[in-house]
Amino acid sequence: MDQHRPHPPSPAGDGSAATASGGLIETRSIDYVPARERHGKVWHQGPFWFTGNFVLTTMVTGFIGPSLGLGLGWSVLAVVLGACFGTFFMAFHANQGPRMGLPQMIQSRAQFGIRGAIVPFAAVVFVYIGFNVFNVVLATQGLQTILPGGTTLWYALLIGLAIVLAVVGHDLLHAVQRWLTYLLIVVFGVLTVGAVVQLHPHAAAASGSGGGGGFTAFLVVFSAAAGYQISYAVYVSDYSRYLSKDVPSKKVIWWTYLGAAGSAVWLMSLGSLLASSLPNPDAISGLRQVGNAILPGFGTFAVVVSSLALISIMAVNAYGAMLTSTSAVDAFRKVRPTVKSRVAGIVVIELVVFVVALVLPADYLANFNNFVLLMLYFLIPWTAVNLVDFYFVRRGHYAITAIFDPRGIYGRWSWQGLTAYTVGFAAMVPFFATSFWTGPVAKALGGADVSFAVGLLVAGILYYGLTRSLDLNAEADAIAASDRALEGEDAEGPDAHKGSPLAV
Repeated sequence: MDQHRPHPPSPAGDGSAATASGGLIETRSIDYVPARERHGKVWHQGPFWFTGNFVLTTMVTGFIGPSLGLGLGWSVLAVVLGACFGTFFMAFHANQGPRMGLPQMIQSRAQFGIRGAIVPFAAVVFVYIGFNVFNVVLATQGLQTILPGGTTLWYALLIGLAIVLAVVGHDLLHAVQRWLTYLLIVVFGVLTVGAVVQLHPHAAAASGSGGGGGFTAFLVVFSAAAGYQISYAVYVSDYSRYLSKDVPSKKVIWWTYLGAAGSAVWLMSLGSLLASSLPNPDAISGLRQVGNAILPGFGTFAVVVSSLALISIMAVNAYGAMLTSTSAVDAFRKVRPTVKSRVAGIVVIELVVFVVALVLPADYLANFNNFVLLMLYFLIPWTAVNLVDFYFVRRGHYAITAIFDPRGIYGRWSWQGLTAYTVGFAAMVPFFATSFWTGPVAKALGGADVSFAVGLLVAGILYYGLTRSLDLNAEADAIAASDRALEGEDAEGPDAHKGSPLAV
């Protein structure tokens, strides 16, 4: 295929359109979802992201505060504030899906250029792989509590199941996440009540030295919880892009926020309680101990249910990683968005996860803390640039066909986005505080890590300033032409881009 041609509108049935009528496997990939193929209900975003976040990996984030000497009350406060802060950004990204009809990361081409977007793409693929490694390790540990089989076998089986779910695609993933939500609420509702009764949270808080970990520990936990939630921003539009472009922004944002923040606050707080109360906290053994004390076997059942949720989110991660890696390759060599290319991308990503999981050190909790912090560092400048562009610069109006055309208005490299990202990341470095390196400003602050605030402000404000010279009136002509090419008679009229559909 000609490397310089943009992807065509992909009418239904040509091998790169949405799931065919009566078909099983989704056939769309990084291409645009036209209005005639939009479907789904906006409230489905709530249970999707509730289950997507209701996994043992989320609970492990709640262990960090007690491991640093932070008392239960302060640990819970830190994860609640951090999760609510991080989810704010993730939820506002969800609104981009219905407006643009594209997966999340390929939208970054408008800010970074078609090839320049490879910079955030690389960090995002790292995030996907890292999370799936931790997920498959925890899911295996959970299932091995009642079933035989070695680690390698279980890794292969669970990754295989995730591949199948991801290959079938968007609609199946939504359905699985939605039905798992009901089961998780019932099981963990009982489990949480049992934990509060059994573990005596007031006594646990007292034994935690009343926040003896100090302000530094509080900030570490806040940053970890925020980074964990912001990590979902990299694929949130992947699962809202099939919604009607007329769906109210408030509803998309609210349902996404409610689901993702609700499950994060719940599980992270439960993790803090377990870590504050048990002598050797562990996600698997903690759930079994508390649950089995309620009813023999109930704790083991809860672990198995949690493992099922981990398989589901592994599929969600594999799906997103495929879209991001395909977008990266497509910037240099055009990829036809077919079922074959989708399957190949998913399989390659999960093979990497399998290999990394086999060589992962046993002490994954300490590595997980570092991983979340590193993830926060790389994603903060991207989320700032992307959101500022969508809400304050271009106000939701993009020439979709130009996102696939190196000769289009967004070009191969966009110096504004790349500059803002690079400077924003560099500004964060002195504020970094990890187990392997601490920046000079972080040292002066006693080890407190406030780099996320610096990155958001520097990258966002700088990008806004650098884009003040953009000729948005000229871009409006390209947008109108793009709409006509993609939707034909359904395209918006010439005055459609004078206002903004983004009121929230």
